[in-house]
Order: sequence, then structure tokens, then C-alpha cells
Amino acid sequence: MSQKIAFQGELGAYGHEACVTARPEFAPLPCSTFDAAIDAVRSGTAALGMIAVENSTYGRVADVHSLLPESGLHIVDETFVRVHINLLGKPGAALPDIKEAHGHPVILPQCGAFLREKGITGRTSSDNARAAREVAAGDDPSIAALASELAADIYGLKVLARHIEDHARNTTRFLIMAREPDYARRGSLGMVTSFVFRVRNIPAALYKAMGGFATNSVNMTKLESYMVGGAFTATQFYAEIEGHPDDANVKLALEELGYFTDHLHIMGVYPAAARRHEKE
Repeated sequence: MSQKIAFQGELGAYGHEACVTARPEFAPLPCSTFDAAIDAVRSGTAALGMIAVENSTYGRVADVHSLLPESGLHIVDETFVRVHINLLGKPGAALPDIKEAHGHPVILPQCGAFLREKGITGRTSSDNARAAREVAAGDDPSIAALASELAADIYGLKVLARHIEDHARNTTRFLIMAREPDYARRGSLGMVTSFVFRVRNIPAALYKAMGGFATNSVNMTKLESYMVGGAFTATQFYAEIEGHPDDANVKLALEELGYFTDHLHIMGVYPAAARRHEKE
């Protein structure tokens, strides 16, 4: 039996598409929630997890950055999926027939202009592929789903309109998670190091913590904050930098960061994906 890779959603979801594209040798394992996908990896049911973290149109996927540090898993790779949103209807349906389009709350604003132009009401579903499955199982030709062409193939739906996303470069970034870290240098585009930290309660702690990356010429590509445990005073930061922890300049920068933090945890070391280097 082939090893499995867990993702949030049903078969035909964009997470499924990410699995097929980035890890075709693994059997996709659909999970109802991100928690369930993480648990599948943690328990050994799946070898890897494909976790969506951000979309170029919608922004950060809610709750994921707070889930990952507590998961006990490690980031071993990243992949980007060009999200083509399609309007899927029952066989025999036509675009003018559609009154409602069902999709995940994240996907609805990504094609809001199309829906408004066509006078179609967006309805929320827990998952885009589930919406496709339910449209296929239903008997109302005025209801459509917003999903991938993979979902159309799986559930026998008709593509009524292709690539209806508002932005031509609409892309979702996924992190590939595993139980064990992989610090080996790999890939041809350099390494990325991801980590979370909390600064000490001293004046200008964040400013001083960031100084080490500037003085050691380490490029920080992401810095995000979020509350911990629902407390307004407890803030954790998620950061990504270019380089490997064994690089001399990265090592110095992380050492300096350590002086101003009371918690620092490396989430993963992995090769940069080609999408990072594409010009907008």
C-alpha cells in the first residue's frame, strides 16, 4: 500500500490538487478539518500533511498559524497551486440557469466580481469539493458549485464557466508537514527556514530582535503576529527567512534573536519553491 498524504477537504478539493501535483506518489487522504489532517500525520495514518496557509487574494488561512506550532510536526516542503475557480453545474444546465453558487467562505470573495456580474448568489459550504458532490447528488439545475476541474471530473459535473477568479494570479500556498524534520540541503533555489518566537517583555524587544537579521544580511520574507491563548498581551510571531540554520549569517542572526526572546522554535527547513522567484 502506498503511503498517504492528508489534506483538508474532500476528493476534488484544491488541497487534493496540491497533493496530486506535488506528491503524486502518495495516496491522497481527505480529512474534514485541518486538525484532522494534522492528527492523521501525528498518528502515523498518513506520512505527510498538505496544509493550506495563505492565498494571494484572500490572505492568511484562519487559525492555521496557531495550529502548526502546537502540532508537533515539521515543515519539510512548500508548494504553490494556481487556483482556477470554475462554476460547475449539473449535466444539461446552462450558465443563465444558475441562481446560486456554493463554495467555501474563502473562495467566494475570490470570484465575487463574476458572481455579481452574473447575478448569482454565493452560498457558503464547508468545502468546495463537498459543494460539487452535493450539486451532483441534488436535482436542482439552478444550483452550481465553485470548485476545481478535478472536482468536475470526479463528480461528473459540467464546467459552465472556467477560470472565474477575480485575479489572474490567484494562488494558494501549501506547507508539507511531516513527523520528523529534514535539515538536508536540497533543491536548486536555496533553503527557507521557518520559526515561531515570542519576545521578552522589555522595551523595543521586537526591534532589537529583528536587528540581527539586518546586520547579518539575512532576508526575512515573512513576519506575522497572532495572539496566543486568547490573551491580548501574549503575542507570538511566525517568521520565514532565506537560508539554512547552519549558514554562518543565519546562525548569528538566530543567536541574536535568542537574546530577546523567551521562546524560539524552528518549524522547518525546506527548499524554496519556484513560485517564490516568479516576477509579478
